[in-house]
Amino acid sequence: MFTPLEIKAAQDCVYASLRPTPQFEWPLLSEALGAKVWVKHENHQPVGAFKVRGGLTYFDALMKREPKISGVISATRGNHGQSIGFAASKHGVHATIVVPHGNSVEKNAAMRALGVELIEHGSEFQESREHAAKLAQVRGLHFVPSYHRDLLLGVMTYWIEFFEAVQPDVTYVPIGMGSGFCAAAAARAHTGLKTKLVGVVSAHATAYMDSFKSRKLLESPVTTQIADGMACRVPDQTALDVIVKEAHDVIAVTDDEVKAAMRLLFTATHNVAEGAGAASLAAAMQQKDQWHAKTIGTTLCGGNVDADVFAAVLAG
Repeated sequence: MFTPLEIKAAQDCVYASLRPTPQFEWPLLSEALGAKVWVKHENHQPVGAFKVRGGLTYFDALMKREPKISGVISATRGNHGQSIGFAASKHGVHATIVVPHGNSVEKNAAMRALGVELIEHGSEFQESREHAAKLAQVRGLHFVPSYHRDLLLGVMTYWIEFFEAVQPDVTYVPIGMGSGFCAAAAARAHTGLKTKLVGVVSAHATAYMDSFKSRKLLESPVTTQIADGMACRVPDQTALDVIVKEAHDVIAVTDDEVKAAMRLLFTATHNVAEGAGAASLAAAMQQKDQWHAKTIGTTLCGGNVDADVFAAVLAG
């Protein structure tokens, strides 16, 4: 998918602003799952999630193509918007982000702190996305998609770090709009690793799993109350094509399974995970009997959960 020169340029771009994140094998997690469980800690990024890497490479390419760009707009449930705000501010570009009503209060605050103009529209992500696309035309703004080749280049850098450090038998990858999974597949090819990639969706937002199984793009309603980073109603066709080709399987985790994983991550590692950030471990917990005594790769890809939500999860 990417040349060695493109990958090196992406790494240079990302590491000019960020440091590589750690990966740890946590004894209590390994004990709980009966396997060697590794966690890649993208929750340690400046905006608390892996998305920031893609924002940096996307804007690096965008500013080379359009150096006089007046502004950008995108839609998000939070982490993509923070990524855009972080990268846009580095280039002095104004960023507008559309979020659905009822979005995470703390993610909204974090985006505003990065200088983002925040607009609330719609009841779920797809409605926000469609509104952002319309505003892009009306205001003459560049629309930043949630899935794009330039985003993948940045996201790929974290999977390369992980796969060069760890050689898991299986790696569980949460799927929102697909950039995380597709970047993992590209990093696997780049490193020559043979790890099986299992995509993870919310059982209350199954569009990508349904589409993977049917081998065609299908929409699905979104009702998840905890995994907002996986709240996809309409898959991206390009991402789906990669997932169909590269995934060993795509499975679903319930909100209750995600909450259990959030609690385990906190008690076993004292790291805070948002819903989508714990989905990888939730899937590993669900399938632990299949990988007994093997090496399991997971990603804590985001830690941006509202305090009251996390308190309720910990209360169980």
